Amino acid sequence: DPCNVETEAETELDHAIFSMASLPQENLETGPTAARLKLYSYWRSSCAWRVRIACNLKGLPYEYKAVNLLKDEQFSEDYTKLNPLQFVPTLVDGNVIVSDSLAILLYLEDKYPEHPLLPDDLQLKAISLQ
Repeated sequence: DPCNVETEAETELDHAIFSMASLPQENLETGPTAARLKLYSYWRSSCAWRVRIACNLKGLPYEYKAVNLLKDEQFSEDYTKLNPLQFVPTLVDGNVIVSDSLAILLYLEDKYPEHPLLPDDLQLKAISLQ
């Protein structure tokens, strides 16, 4: 399938783009999350997009760890230790490991309340989560 062909150059370029985009210059070496969050992700994954968007909206710097699904990297021994479900994304925050994009979003919202993604009003929050 020509749509599933990914060259090594594309993989390297995508990794470079996401790595740069995920590290706002003003937050590179400062703050409680500096070099702490690691996001295991695949650039084509819509579930991973959610988490990258949330991190960027919240101003959270993270280290992008590419997991190439077309090369079955999610089945590697190291990644399976991290996430036995073998899905992306996976977020590592210090010694906390969270899998599943929605669980990651809720974790980030509670752990890093600055720049909230959800409104305080309970009814509006419920509507947002629908």
